Amino acid sequence: MSPTPVDLTAGESARVLGRVLAPLVAQGAIVRRPRATAWAERHQTDRTARAVLTDLRERHGGAPLVVRIGSRHLVVVTEPEDVRRLLEGSPEPFTPATKEKHAALAHFQPEGVLISSTAERWHRRPFNEAVLQTDQPVHDDGAAVVDAVHRGAAQLTQLLASTGRFDAQGFTDAWWGIVLEVVLGSKARGDRELIAVLDALRRDANWAWLRPRRTRLREELEGRIASYVQTPEQGCLAAAAHRCGPATAVGQVPHWLFAFDAAGAATLRALAMAAARPPVRERLLVEAEPAGPAAGPAAGSSASPALLPYARACVLESLRLWPTTFAVLRDSTGPTDWGGRTLPAHTGFAVVSSFFHRDPARLGHADAFVPDAWLDGRNSADWGLIPFSGGPVACPGRNLVLLVASHLLTRLVARDLRVARGRYLARDPVPATVDHLGLRFRVAGGA
Repeated sequence: MSPTPVDLTAGESARVLGRVLAPLVAQGAIVRRPRATAWAERHQTDRTARAVLTDLRERHGGAPLVVRIGSRHLVVVTEPEDVRRLLEGSPEPFTPATKEKHAALAHFQPEGVLISSTAERWHRRPFNEAVLQTDQPVHDDGAAVVDAVHRGAAQLTQLLASTGRFDAQGFTDAWWGIVLEVVLGSKARGDRELIAVLDALRRDANWAWLRPRRTRLREELEGRIASYVQTPEQGCLAAAAHRCGPATAVGQVPHWLFAFDAAGAATLRALAMAAARPPVRERLLVEAEPAGPAAGPAAGSSASPALLPYARACVLESLRLWPTTFAVLRDSTGPTDWGGRTLPAHTGFAVVSSFFHRDPARLGHADAFVPDAWLDGRNSADWGLIPFSGGPVACPGRNLVLLVASHLLTRLVARDLRVARGRYLARDPVPATVDHLGLRFRVAGGA
């Protein structure tokens, strides 16, 4: 039986709010704030958060921690079995459409499956799974996806040839080109106005209730997406979405773009680890050899692209060490018995990812970069490790995201990059907080 949830004292609650939750909110849950992420790295805020939650877990015997936020009760869980209960019990009796999440995401994806009611999920979730081909390791359009990746990698290669370096902004520009082509087709690849509109709405979403909804701007975003979905190119998600239901597609695409943004951060950090650690880079190159220097089929090929298990594991390990979803949130849809205590309906629950992902009480490699732990089953069997959430509402785009990220990672390490600012990444323990927006790369031997 789970321990009974404990009400934290005012002092304990202040520690959780000020040293765990506040830094996460400050960095931006929906789109990162550059100054705040740089500050978080300087102060290693995730290390502090882990220390606070570890102390409270030990003090209260692993019981869920009840924090009072105004009239709202938020239960912060500290044990993997409690994570399992929340995720396996989603979307009922623990809905992912929490009050906080709905207030934020409704700014740019009011019909997104993540904040849909249980009734709306009955058709929106299957739609997402069908288009994203959740159960397939490699999407049917995998060859086209990898071709898009190669074009993005070529953009960065040209930048390296002309300047000898690129930074996070250069990477992000190439990444959005890849994502737009994968989701909406090659004609969308240069549509940075779409991304600008999305980013403006996402910046509003960071403020949730504190910013008014910009209906006209959201309609502009939906109109741009609809123009690609209505007459889609073959080989992109828009074509699959058109076949499965174009009316539903327009409401779901903003979340796909949002999720791919987080995947870009994970890929950038994985690239930094490979650039800083020659053994990791060498293993990635060996894995890519059977597929040729491009780590995938030639442009125009219909062959299924290579799976690249080690490259995928590197991206997953990047997500373990530095989760892009700061906290997995759930709301109870009715009264809940937990450890003999009845929690009222609409109680909030939080899983602080960085705490579980770096817990030395469970993980011998908590602060080390160990991709093999994703290959030998050590990480996959742990309910505390949730880079793509888990249970019935786990991310339906996991395999597609890993296909894109792993092929780009392998393509870029062939350039023999070095991290211009990041020698600390070569050593264990790796830092608890890494500002991906501050990463810079150069060609080996360059200035």
